[in-house]
Amino acid sequence: MEKFRANLMLCAGTGCVASGTMKVKKALQEELRKRDLDEEIKIVLTGCNGYCAEGPVMAVYPDEVFYQKLTVEDIPKLVEEHFLKGRPYQKLMFKEPEKKTAIPMMKDIPFFKHQVLRVLRNKGLIDPEKIEEYIARDGYQAAAKALTQMTVEEIIKVVKDSGLRGRGGAGFPTGLKWEFASKVKSDVKFMLCNGDEGDPGAFMDRSVMEADPHSVIEGMIIGAKAIGAHHGYIYVRAEYPLAVKRLQIAIDQATEAGLLGKNILDTGFDFELEIYQGAGAFVCGEETALMRSIEGKRGMPRPRPPFPAHKGLWDKPSVLNNVETLAQIAPIIINGSEWYRSLGTEKSTGTKVFALTGAVNNVGLVEVPMGIPLRTIIYDIGGGIRKGRKYKSVQLGGPSGGCIPESLLDTPVTYEDIVATGAIVGSGGMVVMDDNTCMVGTAKFFLEFTADESCGKCTPCRVGTKILLDILTDITEGRGKEGDIETLQDLGRDIITTSLCGLGQTAPNPVLTTIKYFREEYESHIKDKWCKAGVCRNLVTFWIDEKLCKGCGACLRACPSKAIVGEKKKPHKIIQELCVHCRTCYETCKFKSIRILPAGYESGPSELVEVTATEGETTKGEA
Repeated sequence: MEKFRANLMLCAGTGCVASGTMKVKKALQEELRKRDLDEEIKIVLTGCNGYCAEGPVMAVYPDEVFYQKLTVEDIPKLVEEHFLKGRPYQKLMFKEPEKKTAIPMMKDIPFFKHQVLRVLRNKGLIDPEKIEEYIARDGYQAAAKALTQMTVEEIIKVVKDSGLRGRGGAGFPTGLKWEFASKVKSDVKFMLCNGDEGDPGAFMDRSVMEADPHSVIEGMIIGAKAIGAHHGYIYVRAEYPLAVKRLQIAIDQATEAGLLGKNILDTGFDFELEIYQGAGAFVCGEETALMRSIEGKRGMPRPRPPFPAHKGLWDKPSVLNNVETLAQIAPIIINGSEWYRSLGTEKSTGTKVFALTGAVNNVGLVEVPMGIPLRTIIYDIGGGIRKGRKYKSVQLGGPSGGCIPESLLDTPVTYEDIVATGAIVGSGGMVVMDDNTCMVGTAKFFLEFTADESCGKCTPCRVGTKILLDILTDITEGRGKEGDIETLQDLGRDIITTSLCGLGQTAPNPVLTTIKYFREEYESHIKDKWCKAGVCRNLVTFWIDEKLCKGCGACLRACPSKAIVGEKKKPHKIIQELCVHCRTCYETCKFKSIRILPAGYESGPSELVEVTATEGETTKGEA
């Protein structure tokens, strides 16, 4: 057995690969060889480590030292300092945003230390293309136990008792779904995995498939045994080439090892598995649309009942679980339902994986116990809001989710509590927004996506989302009128109650929640023709406060339209005819001298606005 002084676990998930992992690996190999260290230090390409925005990242074991933002140029110094002189290389360590203190140990970094890993139990620890490494971490023990020691009823009972709910968005009890399909008499049944993941900003399932594909396969084997299926499909969007590659390698390895195919582990149970690549339609995340896509038909939902457990793929009993749900199965079988229920709440048990993105300092993949407050995720794990700005909202549940304001930041992350806010847990997208965000524009952004992705089968979704989008467009472009807010609310509620599938039933959520919590922004857009965030270009004027401008020239140099003029160390001015309202000057100014005013103000806001110099905000006054 090979023994190495150190193992360099180098992230090779999609994010890190795009940032240069393979070049870093080559540089590491060359430097270790040059220093005669290549026989005692091993480089292992892992899947996603989770800390995606700082890639390429690498953890050194057994030291557990964590490095981020690796570059080819830094490799010689890193190797010299850490592996020759025995002291971690501080330049590449994690540093707290405000204190700038280097933290060498991975377990001490806030992003990692507040997480509880069950789905992501193998992240950054194994080579996903080697089945031996998965097996070395108890891989396939659960499948062996389920096939050789447990009855179908026992498998279903432990999953039901665990309280595991589908992590794809709907939150339906997994064990109950398996039980329904198990009781249906049929010679042919199908076990399916939904790896489509179409939410913008979501990368939970992709990362699991890339980093730990065998955990998904093992979950499917156990599920197939429970419902009596002998054939399965993993539905993955074609835009995930690395996930497809590693899943196929894992399927081939499992088949060769006798863990897939005929007579698995000499138990007489057969289960064959293949990958189906989807074309990227968002609606194919809905289970009946996904099944029609596999059949070679247009991916469109159908009315339910009958439910897929009775009439699914090719009209045969079928169960569809998403990637994260299936990755939870093996630990539940090994450790039992009580172990799983030890985390979370009574109705929302276990852990949940989120893709934490947006205006937070620490962007990445996080796994937390259900019931944890949103504030803990955003501030303790996410490190708070970037550039010291104020929190404004978090979009939870993808484009079909809702926006949650600061007053509700202590809401526990459970299915019930999040729905009560008007949002949904969804598959796990979590987009944080700061006070520079226009909430009307945010609602429009997400509705543009859902309206475009509607399959068009049912009128409420096909026509209703388009009408909602047209009204939002008018509001953001200065054509909003009295009554628009009420129309958005009434139409949104009608779309929710009359649409055929989950896409239409949740598409109005961003609109309804932004009206509920940020109604004043809608009113400002409609009545005052003013986007206070400075995002809607037709509704803003950018103006330089001469009392605060230091004449540093930063805004002048940054302006793409050459609309700013002025001499050094003297107040600058904006030529309104040339201004394209791009916000570049506002983002560039360090002295908060740029004001965002209602559209049409050219000479200054003295008689119309009150300027708050300390916070750089403007408040409309009376003319």
